[in-house]
Amino acid sequence: MKIAVEGCGHGELDTIYGEIARLEIENGYKVDLLLICGDFQAVRNRSDLACMAVPDKYKKLGDFAKYYTGKAQAPILTLVIGGNHEASNYFWELYHGGWLAPNIYFLGHAGCVQVNGVRIAGASGIFKPGDFRTGHHERPPYNHSTMRSIYHIREYNVRRLSLLSPPAIFLSHDWPQGIAYHGDLRELLRRKPYFRDDINRGVLGSPPMTDLLYTLRPAWWFSAHLHCRFEATVVHQDGPAPEAVENEVRSAEKTNPDEININFDDDDESAPPSIVPQPNADNAREKALAVSKNPDEITLDEEDEVEAPPPPPPPLTTTRFLALDKCLPRRRFLEVVDVDTPGPSASPPILSFDPEWLAITRAFNGYMSLERTQHVYPDEAPARDAVRDALDWVNAHVLPAPDKDGARHLRVDEVQQFVVTTPGPAVGNDEGGGGAHRAVPPAYYPNPQTAAFCAMLQVENKIDF
Repeated sequence: MKIAVEGCGHGELDTIYGEIARLEIENGYKVDLLLICGDFQAVRNRSDLACMAVPDKYKKLGDFAKYYTGKAQAPILTLVIGGNHEASNYFWELYHGGWLAPNIYFLGHAGCVQVNGVRIAGASGIFKPGDFRTGHHERPPYNHSTMRSIYHIREYNVRRLSLLSPPAIFLSHDWPQGIAYHGDLRELLRRKPYFRDDINRGVLGSPPMTDLLYTLRPAWWFSAHLHCRFEATVVHQDGPAPEAVENEVRSAEKTNPDEININFDDDDESAPPSIVPQPNADNAREKALAVSKNPDEITLDEEDEVEAPPPPPPPLTTTRFLALDKCLPRRRFLEVVDVDTPGPSASPPILSFDPEWLAITRAFNGYMSLERTQHVYPDEAPARDAVRDALDWVNAHVLPAPDKDGARHLRVDEVQQFVVTTPGPAVGNDEGGGGAHRAVPPAYYPNPQTAAFCAMLQVENKIDF
């Protein structure tokens, strides 16, 4: 399956789809799926601009409103995550994921879906230590502070994502912290010399994303945010990750709120086990040797015992990391990669729910806090037990009967259908920029897609106020 990957979207959907069309003509292939790694800017009208944390001069309607109102149609199935410049009110409506517009799907504040059987997970937002352990306390109309804290990733979502089995692809807006050491660091600093100080202080990137990188070990990891192209390869060793998120965030809180200290040493690998001889092994052979022994004969232990070679080590897994630029002329903002599908690849591709993520969502919904104080989480072992129980429930009550190939895929569009929840731009006011003074905070609109998702899992809808 050919997948186009875009860095920061910044509302430039027409340009992004145009670039894909150009690549298809130039290379003679068909792109099946588009992934956008944040700063998508799903601005439906000028009221949404009042919920987007950008300087006033950048508060303008982008291309998205045309796709929302039906004036334009996304030519390719498009999956997006959120960044730090978003219409956060709309993304909150679809906290668990949903259609932003026909053929454009938001993964949610955290989520995992399947496209033609390929598992794609993602985390929206960026990391700030002060908000990481809080609940989702923000309410519209947002003030200067909550307009920013709402897109700061929460421990709640990192814990949920950490319970996934390895996906094929993971999307984040932030880079995982320390990823620069796994690629051409010299070239990165040549192009972005002002990264040097942040890298030296250990503050370039997100510690929770590092933890997920080493926990989930996806085949691909795509990011944006820093507005440059960078690729790296992470070779995963056996044993624990270099640093757990618990230690990373505590280190940040103990020192400087803007400084995160990470130990990237990989020297903590376990020593190989020693070989202990078995005292009673092959007693019959020992007796035979004793009977035939000549007092004048000298024997060597090395001749008597032939040690079996150790088993070969398991093959190492790797993650290919790719960060891309923002959508501007002469920038490297989009690339196409080939990803294998587990079976025949449907065209157009089929978007379906991931059963494991549905189980995690059901098991963890009770721990979602709508206050500043976050509930106490279960330990990992009981959390995984709860997810296994929830997966049994999902298999029994949510997934359809097996198809002719034995698969049980629940298509997203069988549960969630796109709905216009607020009007598009006023007539004659579709274009232009700098109109922040006209951006009146919107009312909150409950989204039927979120209600349908919660009803499917029979969990409380905590999103609609």
